[in-house]
Amino acid sequence: MKSGFLPFVKKLLGYSSILVALALGLSFLLPPSFLTPALPYLFLFFLSVTIIGYYLLIRASDKRFMKFLNTYLLITLAKLFLFIAVMVTYILMHKQDAMPFGLSFFILYLCYTAFEVVALTKFSKTIQQ
Repeated sequence: MKSGFLPFVKKLLGYSSILVALALGLSFLLPPSFLTPALPYLFLFFLSVTIIGYYLLIRASDKRFMKFLNTYLLITLAKLFLFIAVMVTYILMHKQDAMPFGLSFFILYLCYTAFEVVALTKFSKTIQQ
């Protein structure tokens, strides 16, 4: 396995800490009805899904680049289905919290996806060399 997993996890934890600090700051500025009580769990969810997905991609890169690419597409599809399932399940179970949860989920999805794409772009350059 190529080195790069532990530095990724350290950077992701730092990035997550910044996002948590921003969310904490917003919790003092926004009315309570704008925030979902599930926000701490959303951070843990996105953090764990990102770490697992990156780990599987690192393992797939040991073989060849096409295996890495196929695994990336498969993991992306699985994550999308997982994200949809979590969102729909939560919204159906907590209809009064649907809007704050959906907005928080979407913002965290964008933040973690952007981080992962940047990290994978850097990593894929090391594979091709």
